[in-house]
Amino acid sequence: MLVISFGIMTSCIRSELSAPQNLVYGADVSDAFYTERLPLIDSAFQRYIDMGVMPHAVTMVVHKGRVVHQKAFGWRDKEAGIVCRTDDIFRIASQTKAVSVVALMTLFEEGLFQLDEPIKKYIPEFASPQVLVGYEIVNEPVYDDNGRLLSSKRVETITRPAVRDITIRHLITHTSGICYDGVFDLILKQEGVAGHNTLDSITLAENVRRIARVPLKHDPGDDFTYSYNIDVLGRLAEILTDKDFYTILKERVLDPCDMHDTYFHVPASKQDRVVTLYSFRKDATDAEQSTLPHGAGYYGDPRGRLVKSENELYQTFPYASTGTFCSPSAGLCGTIEDYAKFCQMILNGGVFNNKRVIGRKTLEMMQKNGVGDMRGEIGFGMAWDVFTPENAHNTIVSEGSMRWGGMFGTDYIIDPKEQLIVLMYVNNMPNLSGYNPKTLMHNVTYQALK
Repeated sequence: MLVISFGIMTSCIRSELSAPQNLVYGADVSDAFYTERLPLIDSAFQRYIDMGVMPHAVTMVVHKGRVVHQKAFGWRDKEAGIVCRTDDIFRIASQTKAVSVVALMTLFEEGLFQLDEPIKKYIPEFASPQVLVGYEIVNEPVYDDNGRLLSSKRVETITRPAVRDITIRHLITHTSGICYDGVFDLILKQEGVAGHNTLDSITLAENVRRIARVPLKHDPGDDFTYSYNIDVLGRLAEILTDKDFYTILKERVLDPCDMHDTYFHVPASKQDRVVTLYSFRKDATDAEQSTLPHGAGYYGDPRGRLVKSENELYQTFPYASTGTFCSPSAGLCGTIEDYAKFCQMILNGGVFNNKRVIGRKTLEMMQKNGVGDMRGEIGFGMAWDVFTPENAHNTIVSEGSMRWGGMFGTDYIIDPKEQLIVLMYVNNMPNLSGYNPKTLMHNVTYQALK
C-alpha cells in the first residue's frame, strides 16, 4: 500500500513539473501557429498607432510556456519622444482582482474561512446591511471632520434591512449588492470612500469601514453588481493573517510567480518605466483635426485627438501616493511579462517557478460560472469572465476561457483548451475613439493558430 501511494505521489509531481515552470523565449512555435500569419498582430497595432487613436501598446502571446509574440508599439511618453518598451509598467486596474482572489483563496485552502460564512463574522461593520429603496439629492456640500469637501451634493437615503447577510461567496462573485455606479457614487463620496486609488493617507481597513456604511443596490445574492467587493475581501485577508495586503500578495503570489515588477506603489528606481496615461478626446478643433493622419478616428468619431490625461490621481498614483493604501480591486501596476507568469500559473493548475501557489481543485472551482444567467450569456467565476457555450457565437476565443481587463485599457485571456495566454496592455482612458484594442488582440492572435 505504501509503495502504491508513493507511486501516485511521484506521478503527480512529474505531472506538475512537466508544466511550463518559466517563460521560454526563442522556441520554435510552428507546431501550433502559422508563423507567417503572426506579423498581422504587428501590422494591426502599428496601424492604430499611425492613425493617432492609440498612444502605445505592448502585446504578448504565450503557448505552453513558449513566448510566441511580444512587442511594444508607440510611445511611453509621446511628448518627450520616449518609445514604449516591452518592460514598461502599466496601470492594470481590475486585473488586480484575479491576483488578489488567488491570494485570498490560499487562505481558504488553509481552512481560515468558508465561502458561505457571513462577512460580519470578521468585519462587524457589515452586521446590518441595508438596501437602498429611495433617495433625495440635496444641493448641499458635505465635509469631513477636518473640514475637507467630500461631495458638492448630499444624498438623503431611504433604506430597508437586507433579507440576508452578505457572505464571502457573495463578495467573491460580485453579488453582494455593493455598488459604485449612479447615485451610489455620490453616497460613497459623502462617506469619504477613497475609491480604487488615492493620494490620501488612508488604510484599507478604514476604507472598508466606510464602504460598509453605504447601502446596497439589492439584496445579497440577487444580482451581479461589479464594485468594491474585492477590497472588502482584501481586508478579510489582512484580518486573518495580521499582515498588510501587499505583504500577503507578495508572499503568496508575486514572489512565487517571480513577478518582481508588480507593485501597488512603484519604487523610485522603476518609476521612469511607468507609461504616461493618455485620453482620446472628441473635442479636436478644426485646426487640430487637419493635422491628424489620414484615417485617424476611422473606427469611431473622426473628430478626436490623443492627449495626456489631466486626471492627476490616475496619472500619478503609481508613484505619488502616500503608500498607506493598497486596493485589492484595482491598485496594481506592472509589466505584461509579470502578468503572463501569473496566467501561466493558472494554466498550470496552480504551480509555477517550481512552486505550488494554489491547489488545482481550488482553481477548477474558481473557473466555474458562479452567477448563473445574471450577466446574460457570459458567466463569471471567482475572478474573471467565464466564456460559456451561450456566448460562443460572440467571440473567436475558446469556450471555457477566462478573461478580464482593467479600465485603463489592459486585458488578458487564459485559454485552457488551446493552452494559450493572450495579453494586451494600453493605458488610454477614457478611450472615446470607438476602437476596441482588446477584441482586436483576440482576433489577430487566434487567426494564426493551426
